[in-house]
Amino acid sequence: MIQGTGSDVGKSLVVAGLARAFTRRGLEVRPFKPQNMSNNAAVTADGGEIGRAQALQARAARVPPSVHMNPVLLKPQSEIGSQVVVQGKVVGTAKAREYQAMKPKLLGAVLESFGRLCAEADLVLVEGAGSASEVNLRAADIANMGFSRAANVPVVLLGDIDRGGVIASLVGTQAVIDPADAAMIVGFIVNRFRGDPSLFADGMKDIERRTGWPALGLLPFFEQAHRLPAEDALGLPTTNRGAGVKIVVLAYPRIANFDDFDPLRLEPGVDLVFVRPGEAIPGDAALVILPGSKATIADLAALRDAGWDIDLKAHVRRGGRVLGICGGYQMLGRSVADPQGIEGPPSTVEGLDLLPVETTLTGDKVLVEVAGQAEGVPFKGYEMHVGRTTGATTPMFALDGHDQGAVSGRIAGCYIHGLLTDDRQRRHWLAKLGSQTSGFDYEADVDATLDLLADHIETYVACDRLLALARER
Repeated sequence: MIQGTGSDVGKSLVVAGLARAFTRRGLEVRPFKPQNMSNNAAVTADGGEIGRAQALQARAARVPPSVHMNPVLLKPQSEIGSQVVVQGKVVGTAKAREYQAMKPKLLGAVLESFGRLCAEADLVLVEGAGSASEVNLRAADIANMGFSRAANVPVVLLGDIDRGGVIASLVGTQAVIDPADAAMIVGFIVNRFRGDPSLFADGMKDIERRTGWPALGLLPFFEQAHRLPAEDALGLPTTNRGAGVKIVVLAYPRIANFDDFDPLRLEPGVDLVFVRPGEAIPGDAALVILPGSKATIADLAALRDAGWDIDLKAHVRRGGRVLGICGGYQMLGRSVADPQGIEGPPSTVEGLDLLPVETTLTGDKVLVEVAGQAEGVPFKGYEMHVGRTTGATTPMFALDGHDQGAVSGRIAGCYIHGLLTDDRQRRHWLAKLGSQTSGFDYEADVDATLDLLADHIETYVACDRLLALARER
């Protein structure tokens, strides 16, 4: 199990790299994260959803993603708290204090899923959540030491030297956690090192001396990390290249599944800009995308508060294109109704009235992989949404048994996540924007980057020793 001294220390990436490295050795590998919190989720073949990071780790292990790889997923919403997903299915919502009371009941599902993966694999790589030293949450923990102790899984502690204070964070973790928890830790790795590694050799020895844990690797910063899907809003790009056709994504507060746009970020000749509240939509944008949202009504209000509704109308008057995906598609319509109070108090709000559709939020959630054609060009992707949208006079595509989206002039909307991940559709949209397509193959690029990550980890981490430290179940 890879646990961290804090959030965003690189646990997900290290597990993905180890998964590919050990898979290349001929082992059957499965990733596992007992509890995750993320609004970037993936649909599984068994009809559920898991965190995007576990889907990437499954890809690294060259196996299909399963709901058992992330049995508890928390998806933050608005004032009602987080949606709680257990083994791929929504079981309700809970605020932070309410969720603490739920956790002991969830441990059974976590251990069941873990057992299933152990039965089919040579090696299970477990990723912790947040920090191993959150002793205030330890009593009902199912994500870090609580899981490790319950399942008897040894722990490697990961620290991030790039943020500073890595010696204190590693040594301090041992100082504050229970001695029985500390005994589960069998070694440590220092991640994201930059510069001459010999300058930190004494630091590694000092950590070993103070903790008694062996050093298992000093891992340099992986420069290609930005080419892999990020798990949460911490991974939202903050810069752009400033050249090529400009495509704008509205980064409202509860943006979800923004990895839909990773291929555009990497596409040569595209200037992808994430616009945040307080920033105006650039006047030279060729396409403005309204992405998915975990709380459509709340983010629609935030969109208006930011003045983006006015900017969008000006963009359309200038001849610009607009694409709404999932929650963004719902916002583009005439109204969004929430009669059951799924996102908050029951209400109906006016939409942006840029598409002739109406949406009603419903309790059942659509989770399915789909394939079809849009404007004669094939695509594949997935749907992940609550709500039904009706009234489209001109559908965006033909898709039997599913919402077909809507088109009105240069404005389009649909429920299909991954539409622009499909190279065929992305090239089609770039051609409509007057951009020359490059032939960039996104899926091949992700796979090649995972191989580079595995090479990187094999070079700097004691992988043979990690295997020796793993325990039989």
